[in-house]
Amino acid sequence: MEYHDSSEALELRDRAREFMNEVVVPTEREYQREGSVPDSVVADLREAAHEYGVYCPQIGEEWGGMGVAFRDVLPLFEEAGRSILGAPAMRVDAPDEGNMHTIELVGTEEQKEEYLRPLVAGDLVSAFSMTEPKQGAGSDPKMMRTRAEKDGDEWVIDGHKWWTTQGSEADVLIVMARTDMDAHPYAGTSLFLVPADADGVNVVRDIPHLGQGLIHESHAEIEYDGVRIPEENLLGELNEGFTHAQQRLGPARLTHCMRFTGMATRALDIAKAYMADREAFGSTLDEKQSLRFEVADYETRLHATRTMVRHAAREITEGGEARVPVSMCKVFAANAAQETIDFSLQACGGAGISRDLPISDFYQAVRAFRLVDGADEVHKRVIARDAFEEVAEGELANLPEF
Repeated sequence: MEYHDSSEALELRDRAREFMNEVVVPTEREYQREGSVPDSVVADLREAAHEYGVYCPQIGEEWGGMGVAFRDVLPLFEEAGRSILGAPAMRVDAPDEGNMHTIELVGTEEQKEEYLRPLVAGDLVSAFSMTEPKQGAGSDPKMMRTRAEKDGDEWVIDGHKWWTTQGSEADVLIVMARTDMDAHPYAGTSLFLVPADADGVNVVRDIPHLGQGLIHESHAEIEYDGVRIPEENLLGELNEGFTHAQQRLGPARLTHCMRFTGMATRALDIAKAYMADREAFGSTLDEKQSLRFEVADYETRLHATRTMVRHAAREITEGGEARVPVSMCKVFAANAAQETIDFSLQACGGAGISRDLPISDFYQAVRAFRLVDGADEVHKRVIARDAFEEVAEGELANLPEF
């Protein structure tokens, strides 16, 4: 399929594909049955990514990235998704990728020097601390209870968060907190850069969760008990936390879409190879019409996902928020990826649930995609609200009425 990507995007994609095929996938196969990959292996993969010219392309060159335009980096994100190891190897992994983007977008020069540069280099780990236990902020972020109050030249943060990805190993946390309790939460919330070793930052636990096992993945519950940070640790504008979060989440949702599309594509490639090789009931599986039709359906849905994401990315690149297109992409991509991977596992039979193939890891990883960065229902609410803004009442002209 042709997606009218630029020559730079295609060259970057080709280098990423070569890197994945020659370095990442062989490493994945080496460790597939061994459990989590050591940090030293990820560090080696990152060195190789530098050599292939595919390391952190989405961040500006002045901070250690490659300075590639967002629209042009999308094909690389898809290639990275073909293995659990791909995104951390190329430094396009969540949540660091979105956090780096946020600091680059709204951070001060001092904040960029202190946090962005070492994040790009892989010398720091970050987390985004927004979601709270009930009855706090979850799918409805307006319910946020964490607050930050000014005390002299410091901010004092009190609150309770959970599902803070990488929270246990983070060096710095981006914390969202209410800063004006009299204002609507959308107009009275701010972001803060909080060192993980600050007094009062208490990691309660790592939440046991469904997920892949090839890369260590934590989701922490964290209490902020009178955490004091200097006033210069405010990230972006005061009371504009939701605005900045949306600036972060729009592109981050699309990069998630591309990574999981790459994962689903790889799962389907494995399934097709298995189906072409496995014989049952008088023929190979790839000759069974029902399976062929299912493959056709998933190929179509993955193509539609790639096209939708590029459309939304173009709107963002041109300065738009693209909120509805992004929500459409998120819902469609999450469900297409989940169902493609589920089919691929089923098509491979017992081999699909084994750890000899990566599909079982993909299967566990993809389910969370329908919740992270906004649950399906939240995005459908956004789409439906837009759909009903202008109702064509004239279409009922011939409808009989009493």
